[in-house]
Amino acid sequence: MSKEPRWTQTWISGTRAAGVDLGYPGERLGLPREGSGAVAGWGRRIGAVVVDWLICTWLIAKGLLHAGPLNAGWVGLGVFALEYVLLVGTIGMTFGMRLFNIRVASLDGGRPGFGSVLVRTLLLCLAVPALIWDRDQRGLHDRAARTVVVRL
Repeated sequence: MSKEPRWTQTWISGTRAAGVDLGYPGERLGLPREGSGAVAGWGRRIGAVVVDWLICTWLIAKGLLHAGPLNAGWVGLGVFALEYVLLVGTIGMTFGMRLFNIRVASLDGGRPGFGSVLVRTLLLCLAVPALIWDRDQRGLHDRAARTVVVRL
């Protein structure tokens, strides 16, 4: 038996299976491996988006704005975008992010600028850019806005 990985392991299992050390998520960005300021994992980010989406569609769009079943999704998406622009633009996090102890930061560690927040929100609402991640667990929306989601 050879110690070389099978050729399928290098492209099915990724570069780590081929023995390439890529470091931990955020290392290239100068972020710590663990604790405050470390890159937030998928679970926290997805949980925060689900909480925000439920607040925007069920509580606000359907409950307060009385959007009908056909319009609730679009109205909810508009409320979702407004929530992200206002809250991430001012305090760096949404209600869901606060619940999961994460925030959006610019690459220098501060709060992202208004232009970055607009770009990030627009791409997040399109969904697909947010589903394509790099090795630092940043979606295309984060890369385009030059932001990263970190733990509090």
